[in-house]
Amino acid sequence: MSQYFHCPFLLIILLFGHLCASAQPGEVSLLSRIDIPDELLVEGEAGPYGGDIRIGDVNDDQRPEFLVYRCAQVMGEGDSLKPCYIALLDRSGTVLWQVGNKGVQPARPGPVLLYDLDGDGRDEVISLFYQNPIDHHPDRLNGVSLEVRDGETGRMIQSARLPAIEERSGSGPNWVHQRLIVANLRGNKRSQDFVIKLGDTVLGLSGELELLWQYRSPWTEYQKCPAYIPSVGDIDGDDRDEVNGGYFLLDDDGSILWEEFLGPNMDSVAIAEWDAGHIRAIFSGSGQVLDAKGRVVLKLGIEQVPHGQELRIGLFDKTLPSPQLMIRYQGHKRDVMLVDNEGEISRRFQLNESPNNTGMEAIYWNGLDNEALLFNGGMLWSGKGEVYAKLPELPAPKGNFRQGWYHCIPANLYGDDCEEIVVYNPWDKHVFVFGNPEAKRMDEFVFVPGRRTYNARLLD
Repeated sequence: MSQYFHCPFLLIILLFGHLCASAQPGEVSLLSRIDIPDELLVEGEAGPYGGDIRIGDVNDDQRPEFLVYRCAQVMGEGDSLKPCYIALLDRSGTVLWQVGNKGVQPARPGPVLLYDLDGDGRDEVISLFYQNPIDHHPDRLNGVSLEVRDGETGRMIQSARLPAIEERSGSGPNWVHQRLIVANLRGNKRSQDFVIKLGDTVLGLSGELELLWQYRSPWTEYQKCPAYIPSVGDIDGDDRDEVNGGYFLLDDDGSILWEEFLGPNMDSVAIAEWDAGHIRAIFSGSGQVLDAKGRVVLKLGIEQVPHGQELRIGLFDKTLPSPQLMIRYQGHKRDVMLVDNEGEISRRFQLNESPNNTGMEAIYWNGLDNEALLFNGGMLWSGKGEVYAKLPELPAPKGNFRQGWYHCIPANLYGDDCEEIVVYNPWDKHVFVFGNPEAKRMDEFVFVPGRRTYNARLLD
């Protein structure tokens, strides 16, 4: 029987060698709950809340810290965009620093991340930031700067006001999805560049905040617009990242490798290993896999995937050719299907109901060599369509159908292959850490942030 440790302001987790073991269904431990201090909360219709969350290591102690941020909004007008408030907490709930005006909950997970830009082992805070929310207009980004701050102190390291950002404007579902994604565009030994997605526009920037290139999509219509969140990865093997935007694939220098309308509902995309070790571009719209030149490797078609809302790639079932594609194929509904890399639909099943029916994530609970679980709305599922566990002690969702989903960040907190999960509701005031109770722990972290933490998908 695993032991349960709960301390509202302290992550105390036992680690002794931290050997992964395959837990039986239902075995989940709430390892910690971090309460966001009252001084950082704002009041919403459903009660006090913190906002969107990111995790990282800001002082090179191999312990996680937690970033809370909110955005500007004109009351009654449009969606909440433009980050205007950022706070950093350590694992005990102590406030390290805060900057900006209080703000409101972001419309969607936005352009804020923790990443070690200079390679010194300490994560910086990289974000778009808005200094004057009184003059806020949700349909444009005037007044927004790109900032890099010291993660431990909040000290400004560099800041840039870029016309390519400030001149952007838009509206509608694609506009509210704005992201900063770490990438390697210049072929450095480590990733030190960014891709910024702003509605119909994708920008490539260096770590020195210089604009490298920009691309603007000709498709803007709802359900016929590019992916809400692009994916980056090295699809051509030149040690530089390409950008998969759903209807286009951009080379590391921003040049167009291919550009084509591939069908409606291109909500979610990936760049991942698919067949015989080949890296492919993968798409939720019609369930498609293409190569670097835009040639079709797999297409399930709109009959099988009428509305591809979310997809995740992983080893979900060891009995099937892998990797596999888990896709939510009926839009904002519970229906998912598992497709093996030979293109066979292995099974269809329904997940639990979750607010907005989005937010699923592949979790390597038992190590990278074992089957991944699928997180969805506070529950874990096996790739065979069976409930693994309902996460314990999560509060009931708050707010309307878009308010109250549980975001999930996969995090290897102990330096082995097992992944823990950091789970939070941005309209609430707690952050939860869950893990495999069969892993042996002592109270030392070996947390080294990876791409699945700093480029967490969170919501498609």
